[in-house]
Amino acid sequence: MRYALLGLAVVLTLLAGVRDRFDQWIADTVLPPLVQQTSVEVLDESGQLLRAYTVDDGRWRLEASVAGVDPDFLKMLVAYEDGRFYQHKGVDLWAMARALGQAIWHRDVVSGGSTLTMQVARLIENSGTGHLQGKLRQMRVAWALERRMTKDDILNLYLTRAPYGGNIEGIAAATRLYFGKPPKRLTPSEAALLVAMPQSPETRRPDRNYDAAFAARSRVLDRMLAEGRLRPEQVASARAAPLPQRRAAMPMLAPHLADRAVLERPDAAIHRTTLRADLQAQLQQLAREAVKNQHSGVSLAIMVADHRTGAVLGSVGSAGYEEAIGGAAYLDMTRAVRSPGSTLKPLIFGLSFDQGIAHPETMFDDRPMRFGQYAPQNFDGSFRGPLPLRKALQLSLNIPAVALTESIGPARLMSALRTAGTDPKLPSGQAGLAIALGGIGLTLEDLVTLYGGIARLGRPMPLHWQQAVVPASAHRLMAPRAAWQVADILADLPPPAGAPRRTLAYKTGTSYGHRDAWAIGFDGALVVGVWMGRPDGTPVPGAFGGNLAAPLLFSAYQRATNRPTPLPPAPPDTLRLSGAALPPNLREFVPRNGSVLPDSDAPKLVFPPEGAKLTALPEGLFAKLQDGAPPFRWLANGAPVDVNPRARQITVPQIGAGFSRLTVIDAKGRSASTSFQITERP
Repeated sequence: MRYALLGLAVVLTLLAGVRDRFDQWIADTVLPPLVQQTSVEVLDESGQLLRAYTVDDGRWRLEASVAGVDPDFLKMLVAYEDGRFYQHKGVDLWAMARALGQAIWHRDVVSGGSTLTMQVARLIENSGTGHLQGKLRQMRVAWALERRMTKDDILNLYLTRAPYGGNIEGIAAATRLYFGKPPKRLTPSEAALLVAMPQSPETRRPDRNYDAAFAARSRVLDRMLAEGRLRPEQVASARAAPLPQRRAAMPMLAPHLADRAVLERPDAAIHRTTLRADLQAQLQQLAREAVKNQHSGVSLAIMVADHRTGAVLGSVGSAGYEEAIGGAAYLDMTRAVRSPGSTLKPLIFGLSFDQGIAHPETMFDDRPMRFGQYAPQNFDGSFRGPLPLRKALQLSLNIPAVALTESIGPARLMSALRTAGTDPKLPSGQAGLAIALGGIGLTLEDLVTLYGGIARLGRPMPLHWQQAVVPASAHRLMAPRAAWQVADILADLPPPAGAPRRTLAYKTGTSYGHRDAWAIGFDGALVVGVWMGRPDGTPVPGAFGGNLAAPLLFSAYQRATNRPTPLPPAPPDTLRLSGAALPPNLREFVPRNGSVLPDSDAPKLVFPPEGAKLTALPEGLFAKLQDGAPPFRWLANGAPVDVNPRARQITVPQIGAGFSRLTVIDAKGRSASTSFQITERP
């Protein structure tokens, strides 16, 4: 008995020593890097994939985790590959013994003895399975992994590194490229195929070896049926489901913005944006369709933002990036510096309203003028004569815009642009009056930012597209009443055919030489911008913001929202009066330093003379015109007079007592006006 106890003690001591040596052997295991390079992913606001990039060796390897994978797939994977995964410590000796016995009995390999942990060991070391030395190394690494990681951590490695044929690694890449969806929800057919593929990824690729993939899926389904994990009707439905016969495309949404994200933060693996994937897809489709019938080389850019938060919801840098091999399609035209044409006029008018220089109903005499050496022309070469500034902005007239810019000062306009959050570029380095008509460089992103500030009633909009980056808002751009007045004017512009009225406050613009066509608009929630032109800056004959960009603006807006948000009501201090009821200093705007260009053939009112005091006559007021080109348009106190448009002597009916103003405009847009007083008959 004594010797037996002594022998037992020796055996236990030896076993303890072996155990300690074994523990130390496992503890000394040098593991390969567990953090593997994964595909950089750019996600939308809800975590949906917009775009991914292959890793350095050209493989698709999207990061995956237990939390992001269909639970039924995980159950099927564990049941088929490693039924005792949650019980063993990395190596299942019972399963290995069973596999060895089956191989001896059947003289062939019937089942494998590798656990999921051993498979992970093989994947992270990229080692083979056919040699004893390799198998022992996998076992050692598997034991070491189990001591240093949780079961979910090990599964995460498998889900990220499992091979699925070609350059596809990991279930997230596999479901994207075979089924066109993330791995969160899988059918039994899809799950069974994905369980079967990693054992022989090349021979079981459904896009190349359909029959082999079908048979492998069937074996998994048969096992699940035999173990009671799937019902017979589920297996029958899964067997009948077709396998994918070609690889799907990886999402390619917002490619320009994705490139920008990677360039700005090259070390980040995940980039979370504020974009909406569904809207982005619709905008890219709109862009592709819009350029189909355009001149060669014409492209476009679209941007949609929520001006309440400044978050970019959609951004299209060009049409056709997805299909392009190189060239202009890769240029992000939302960030290209271009001439803004007439799109700065709302800011000019808003600043004038803000400073008390003018009011929407202030009258302005639109006629040829010179400001120093600068003599601007209206876009169509004609002049409208006296009209309210509201109408001047809606008609996008150049002379009033330059006159107002001269009054507020080009430096003040430049300061306002920077306050709005834009980055204007001056070709000459010095701001002159020409900036009012597009003599400056801005981007579509700049203009969306600017109009977002007007939409926010003068509070600059902090435009951002990264979820973690929200810039601080700058100082106020203009008073709420001035911004509202601009929005009210722009909302009254006639929309393109078929679009509802007063849905968007918008402005179009065309740069010199028809190089850029613009349309920017907003409602109570969204601001949308469209640019169309050639990226190389060459002219596009016949391109106008109104006929090209405006319809696209409304189409993009309709895709962005199903329920328009109305514009805000007028602020309490807004002066809402007719022109005649305005304070005297706001009734008419006369440029301080503008001189009227002489025109000997311009119309002249011979009678009544300026400042005349006349007695009211029953038949009306007699008026006589000299020079000018018929037909003529007559206005009495701003209202049209119904008379013969070719007559030079007319009678103006129904002019009451008091001060009045008579205006005549000829066919060339030249005008003449006279002010007089009517007294009652004694």
